[in-house]
Amino acid sequence: MSNKFVIQTPDAPAAIGTYSQAVRVDNTVYLSGQIGLDPNTMNMVEGIEAQVHRVFQNLRAVASAAGGSLDDMVKLNIYLTDLAHFAKVNEVMATYFHQPYPARAAVGVASLPRAALVEADGVMFLQE
Repeated sequence: MSNKFVIQTPDAPAAIGTYSQAVRVDNTVYLSGQIGLDPNTMNMVEGIEAQVHRVFQNLRAVASAAGGSLDDMVKLNIYLTDLAHFAKVNEVMATYFHQPYPARAAVGVASLPRAALVEADGVMFLQE
């Protein structure tokens, strides 16, 4: 029988809806989408580069609260309101992730919560 735990940390933005920051089931952690909200002010940071950094910082905080790190990510989904920002996402992502990189999808979307320019979610596997 699996064990299900909700992951919550003040180091990432509080959920702005009916969801958890992450849910752990056994050794797998499902991280909810993170946008460029500053967890201290709950305000959106400005500009695509700042938002991409904030998204990865928020994901890192949730991963840490779950007992892992971004190196434990096995799947990452990135949503962009403008796919022209894809190169910037790759550039910034390289400063947060190391090889072997997680599997990844990048999807163009019409809009995101709070008028965000980028959002990312993922799945993490913890070795124990």
